[in-house]
Amino acid sequence: MGIAAAHAVLDVIEEEKLCDRANMLGNRLKQRLESLRGDVPEIVDIRGPGFMNAIEFNDVKKKMPSADFANAVRLKALDKGLILLTCGVYGNVVRFLAPITIQDNVMTEALDKLEASIREARA
Repeated sequence: MGIAAAHAVLDVIEEEKLCDRANMLGNRLKQRLESLRGDVPEIVDIRGPGFMNAIEFNDVKKKMPSADFANAVRLKALDKGLILLTCGVYGNVVRFLAPITIQDNVMTEALDKLEASIREARA
């Protein structure tokens, strides 16, 4: 029974091209975050495979990890209805864990809220 269920899941992943969707969504997220680098020097890294991505923030003056900046982004996003998770050894990373079945319009709305939150955290 368990093997049949596993095969059914793998069939859905293949039929619905979920791996391709994960890569497309991840690329979309990374491109949006990369577009902010010029205006947001606090961004020191954007990483992750597929749609499992993270963005790392540093304090520009101290050149050290900034949990404060990551938390400010998280709180600004929460005010907009976007739930983010901070993590990392220094608490300076925001990790993205959206489902790959996210609707395109919802993804666009989330990216807009994310960008606004990052920009507001700089202010």
